[in-house]
Amino acid sequence: MRKPKDLPTPPRRVPEITPEALGAEGNVRAVDRALALLDAFREEDGPLPLADLARRSGLHLTTALRLLGTLESHGFVTRLPAGGYVLGATLLLLGERFRRSLRLDDHVRPALERLRAESGESATFFVRDGDRRRCLFRLESPHPVRDFARVGEMQPLGIGAHGRALLALDPPQADRPRLPIISRGERLQDVAAIAAPVLAADGMVAGSIGLTLPLYRFDAAAERLCTTLVMREALAVTAALGGTPAPIAALGDSAWHD
Repeated sequence: MRKPKDLPTPPRRVPEITPEALGAEGNVRAVDRALALLDAFREEDGPLPLADLARRSGLHLTTALRLLGTLESHGFVTRLPAGGYVLGATLLLLGERFRRSLRLDDHVRPALERLRAESGESATFFVRDGDRRRCLFRLESPHPVRDFARVGEMQPLGIGAHGRALLALDPPQADRPRLPIISRGERLQDVAAIAAPVLAADGMVAGSIGLTLPLYRFDAAAERLCTTLVMREALAVTAALGGTPAPIAALGDSAWHD
């Protein structure tokens, strides 16, 4: 009897990729655990052995080892020949991408909008430009009586609340000023200003954020409100830019301290 020819093997059907097929919950848990391992590294650490990383992240040794292998393959950690793990160069690359992708207007404009909406006064952001300061962003008060400033306008450094806020963290200073800085008629007669510095990821002053208003509206209640709002936004924008808010908070009221 004649044997039938071997039939061709039908192509293997690739199952549809769905969250259920991937085990979405398990994948999310794995990501959480991997992030816990990265978070286990501290600034003062040298190379960390597997046991320390597992203990700090709350993971079993085998789970930590498996995840560290994946992180190492993508450059998030490096295993040293002498033993122990350190953070990998991929994190530095991502940090640099983050720094370069930051746009001041993405964070400063919403902060200025909040300041104007909650105070009813003009909100401004200045940056240092050599030995002067430049108005980079400005939202005018809805009040008919207000001070005026144009975006791009240059003003003196070291005079007025913004001018002094840009220098508030400059070393060396024996006595640093309290924040936010308040000026009354210092640069312009009949104008009050409240400003605080904003820090970038590298710890340098990125600019100063604040409010300006006519002196006749700057009573005790307005001062309390404006100083609270300015400090809040200075700390918030600093954090959004990747900076450390602690140096600003340390010069403010105790309510802003950790």
